[in-house]
Formats: sequence, C-alpha cells, structure tokens
Amino acid sequence: MTFDKLKPEIEKILQNKEMDVKDRLTGVCEVLESNIPYYDWVGFYFKNGDKEELKLKSFAGEPTDHEIIPFGKGICGQVAVSNKNFVVPDVKAQNNYIACSIHVKAEIVIPLFVNGENIGQIDIDSHTADPFSHEDEIFLQWVNEKVAEIL
Repeated sequence: MTFDKLKPEIEKILQNKEMDVKDRLTGVCEVLESNIPYYDWVGFYFKNGDKEELKLKSFAGEPTDHEIIPFGKGICGQVAVSNKNFVVPDVKAQNNYIACSIHVKAEIVIPLFVNGENIGQIDIDSHTADPFSHEDEIFLQWVNEKVAEIL
C-alpha cells in the first residue's frame, strides 16, 4: 500500500477521540507494520518525564526488552540528542546500535516535535537491508506532525 493511501487511515485513527492517546498510537503502529512490508517493528518512544531517557509508549511487532533507552545510546538515544532524522541502512555498520532482534538489518528514527521541542520519536526496524528512502522520511515526518496534533 502506498503512503498516500495510508494517510486517511492514519488520520481516522488519530482523530478517534473515543480511544485514548496510547491506543491511537498503537493503532498507527499496527497500520504501518501491517501495510508496509519492510516495516517489521514500529514504535513510539517519548521523553520519560524529566529524565534523560526515552520510554516506549506504543508499538506493533515483536515485544522488545528496550522499553527505556538512555539519551545518546543506540539510534533512538542519538536522535533524542541530535533532533535529526537518522536512517541506518545497515545496523551492523553502527557502533552505537542497540540490537532489538537478530533479524533487524535497518532502522529509521524520526523525531517528534511539539511546539519546537523534541518530545519523542517514531522508530522503525526492518528485516530488509537498506529499505528506507527519502519518501519514508517525508511520510514519517507527516505521521509525527499528525501525532503532535493530538498530544
């Protein structure tokens, strides 16, 4: 399914006020994970209060042990510090990578901003080598902009 075809579905989930925010975020993760073949794990991490760490809020895919990630550690922790998109075509080439699964070959992390502050991120793992394009970045930035509207 193309990104443009997923947008209305994502908007519908995010606008469903009968669901709490966590359930809406999980719904977005599930739609992405089930409709984009190379999105094998999708999750939202958010800054954990005043702590210099991220906490997993919602995800779709295999459960992970990495529910808390310190700032600066792994791809997610680096994005929390840099405030920039991070596309990793080959996780084995990263010396600061936290392995979530032996099957993960690539990762993309896009920061989520509210009022100019990086409050979290969407994290996607892929079992496919080098699958992410500039279109993935643009689409996931759009997803985060829509998520920011409900936070």
